[in-house]
Amino acid sequence: MSPGGDRDIIDFEHEDPQMAGTVEVALRWRDTDEERVQSFANSRPTGGGTHERGFRDGVAAAVNAYARKRRLLAVMDPDLAADRIGAGLTAVVSVKLDDPEFHGAIRDVLGNAVVRACVERAVREHLGRWLEGHPDRAAAVIDRIVHRAHWH
Repeated sequence: MSPGGDRDIIDFEHEDPQMAGTVEVALRWRDTDEERVQSFANSRPTGGGTHERGFRDGVAAAVNAYARKRRLLAVMDPDLAADRIGAGLTAVVSVKLDDPEFHGAIRDVLGNAVVRACVERAVREHLGRWLEGHPDRAAAVIDRIVHRAHWH
């Protein structure tokens, strides 16, 4: 999608008692092949972790479900791969947790296992609703991803 102002930014905040916290996400696709995902846990920059994996899983699930429902993918086509969906994606994923578990050499990777499923579900639901509510913009996003998948 072409940059078109704030109308192309998809954002939400979701509280989830299962992970004892909230997730906030802002994302958009731009006309670039670069993927930029910044993640935070309790306002600390993270080098990845369960919240970022859940985000990627949720985006892939929402995009593929929408593309199949709208027949933007042929029945025999495989699901769109996460790396194709991520091309041009710029996102910020932030979780605020009562009890964060940090791992890694410099303790910058979030390790709370339950967070992955909670973030995935929240992203799938909120992005899915956005796609359904903005069919023209959703079709442009899916079309760009599908064409990239066929040409690269």
